[in-house]
Amino acid sequence: MARPRDRYENPLQGRYASAAMSRIFSPDFKFRTWRQLWIALAEAQRQLGLPVTEEQLDELRATANDINYEVAEERERMTRHDVMSHVHAWGLQCPRAAGIIHLGATSAYVGDNTDLIQLREALQLLRLRLLRVIRRMADFAERWKELPTLGFTHFQPAQPVTVGKRATLWLQDLMMDLEDLDHRLATLRFLGSKGTTGTQASFMALFDGDEEKVRILDARVQEAMGFTRDYAVAGQTYPRKEDARVMDWLAGLGRSVHRIGSDIRILQHLKEVEEPFEKEQIGSSAMAYKRNPMRCERACSLAKLLMALPQGTGMTAATQWFERTLDDSAQKRLAVPEAFLCADAVLLILENVFSGLVVYPEVIRRHLDAELPFMATETIMMEGVKRGGDRQQLHEAIRQLSMRAARRVKEEGLDNNLLELLAEDTRIPFSRTDLAVLCNPRHFTGRAAGQVEDYLRNEIRPLLATNSTALEGEAEDLRV
Repeated sequence: MARPRDRYENPLQGRYASAAMSRIFSPDFKFRTWRQLWIALAEAQRQLGLPVTEEQLDELRATANDINYEVAEERERMTRHDVMSHVHAWGLQCPRAAGIIHLGATSAYVGDNTDLIQLREALQLLRLRLLRVIRRMADFAERWKELPTLGFTHFQPAQPVTVGKRATLWLQDLMMDLEDLDHRLATLRFLGSKGTTGTQASFMALFDGDEEKVRILDARVQEAMGFTRDYAVAGQTYPRKEDARVMDWLAGLGRSVHRIGSDIRILQHLKEVEEPFEKEQIGSSAMAYKRNPMRCERACSLAKLLMALPQGTGMTAATQWFERTLDDSAQKRLAVPEAFLCADAVLLILENVFSGLVVYPEVIRRHLDAELPFMATETIMMEGVKRGGDRQQLHEAIRQLSMRAARRVKEEGLDNNLLELLAEDTRIPFSRTDLAVLCNPRHFTGRAAGQVEDYLRNEIRPLLATNSTALEGEAEDLRV
């Protein structure tokens, strides 16, 4: 069936993010998870002696994935309550089990625990995406670890680095994001069955005041849903600070992506690198020659949204009065899925870019040649002293010739001819060949190549080896 064209469609879902991430925040994932939570609760209640029969559980299990959406939606229009509408709809499918669905629970039992499961699943998917980008970027750094390129501080020419060394700066940002992501996953907890104000009073009533059984109930539901820890104390909901913490991490990822995308865009302007450009791709509707960095532009655009979205969840965490308010409901439904879809999209873009990022060594060398003679003057002066020259006389000669060359570059728009001027001046004890050797760019990159090798060997390759199975397969194609 064709998509309807007469209503708004979120571009994150329809244009940028993957089907896998969209599925995690889909109604089907949500409501199937609700039913799994209700089954886990009923199973634990039966194990602990409440009047829940195996026949009722079988009925619930048999219909768990057959959700009668139309019935639930019609009921919600009447009751204005989504959870009770789904309890009603499922009860019609399971008449024998209808009376024990949602027993002792409050809406947050299914709503909040599902939110936490979605956070876990979405973070795990982003971890895979991030690892794939790290792998591509590591391969790029390895390939270009020795190629000298002009370094920049304040976006002014500075001491040379290498193309691969610069890539490790991007890589290190993403590694910091991965460390933070692993911490978020390791500390993510389950709400469990805490009741209307977090006291578990309804479950205490069901179990005639037996606190140990209530503790066991909580633990068994938690285990059934794949969590190792829960919040020992809570109000009706899990702490909204958890959403804020996850969203802050997503914003941090956005910062990394924006930095990387911006650098590549600037380098493409300099014609030193170029993101992949497909055979039939059009760069501009008017300027047919254009090869715009549209992938990195898109990544930067989405990264800005990703950096902005956490503001709302932070304010929500700050305004959760006492045991809960409903300030979070509508805001969470919008901001959290959008942030994850956005993060999914930017990581897909980065993997695509680094699967085919083109480097132009001759352009890079030309830019180096334009600046390196100035940077090499101290080396030339020191070598001149070693050959018996006077340091002060050499300094003055080099200063005068450097000024001449700089005027030629800035005022006349010509190439930097400092090496020619130095070779022709009798005060400088070097031939043009000598000067070319002294100005070899590799002499000015320090340990750049070695740093790349050390970083990849000690930090990146072990990580990728540990996750090799998860990294199997090819990169996903961008949708547009």
